[in-house]
Amino acid sequence: MFDLKEILSVSLILFSVIDILGSIPIIVNLRQKVGHIQSEKATLAAGILMILFLFAGKSILGLFGIGVEDFAIAGALIIFAIGAEMILGVELFKSDPEAKDGASIVPIAFPLIAGAGTLTTILTLKAEFDQINIAIGILLNLILVYIVLKSTGWLERKIGKTGLDVLRRIFGIILLSIAVKIFKTNAFPIGVDSGI
Repeated sequence: MFDLKEILSVSLILFSVIDILGSIPIIVNLRQKVGHIQSEKATLAAGILMILFLFAGKSILGLFGIGVEDFAIAGALIIFAIGAEMILGVELFKSDPEAKDGASIVPIAFPLIAGAGTLTTILTLKAEFDQINIAIGILLNLILVYIVLKSTGWLERKIGKTGLDVLRRIFGIILLSIAVKIFKTNAFPIGVDSGI
């Protein structure tokens, strides 16, 4: 049932988990490497993943014999690799000159936008909110994601090379921390719950 309060709650929860504003340095960094990011393709791919997980998440993972925790750990490893790349200045995600739009899907659509945290959050939200309200919350977040992706060129010019370099390292450390937290929570759920 359509509920404005539920839509607002879902939207705010997803906004904090997706953290598209915090991903700006990563997106700019990828844009510098590959030359161009297809905002429409990245937003659409992330949207499809999120809606798929809303309606059939556990079933899709179950087909492959994968648990939600396994999926989250895989996402955490990718996030860790991106964070390490940003801090150390190494290139782990090699850009293919023949497929420059590839960066729009990996790692932008997954795991930055529709990452393990976002997808597992969507599965969790289903226990508390109506699917229609979650779907609208996803749509509102995708509109914001699209606007941010489209504005990266302008943001890059405003922040400048030095500012981006500093931001890239700061957000690299934050990404490593998020990756470690996701890994710990899903690899050692009992230890985390009991405070070990």
